[in-house]
Amino acid sequence: MTVPSTAPGTTSAGKGNIFGALAYVTFIPAIIFLLVERFKQDRFVRFHSFQSIFLMVAGIAIGIIMSVVFSVLSLIPRLGPLLAWLAVVVCSIGWVILWMVLLIKALQGEFFKLPWIGGWAERS
Repeated sequence: MTVPSTAPGTTSAGKGNIFGALAYVTFIPAIIFLLVERFKQDRFVRFHSFQSIFLMVAGIAIGIIMSVVFSVLSLIPRLGPLLAWLAVVVCSIGWVILWMVLLIKALQGEFFKLPWIGGWAERS
């Protein structure tokens, strides 16, 4: 009987997958995972915890930028508020899709790196 090998960038730890995915639920489990000694040694959980925290910081920055864009677009008569809400809806849908992809990739055991944020998480 042969043991299937894992693909590059994946992990075979079943529980690590769940903890890696839990890091994306909110930033609180991610911070807890970084503080608990058991998870400090697990490279997979640590990577996803850092990526989740950095993603939260990026989300706050994007939220601030979107509020400025919303305010500026709202100054345009008639079409401005419509464009402002369209921008918010598109950005929100994109954010939810990104969150779901990260959650699923963590459950599958993959080290799915986001541009910039994934590099920072890998170095941390």
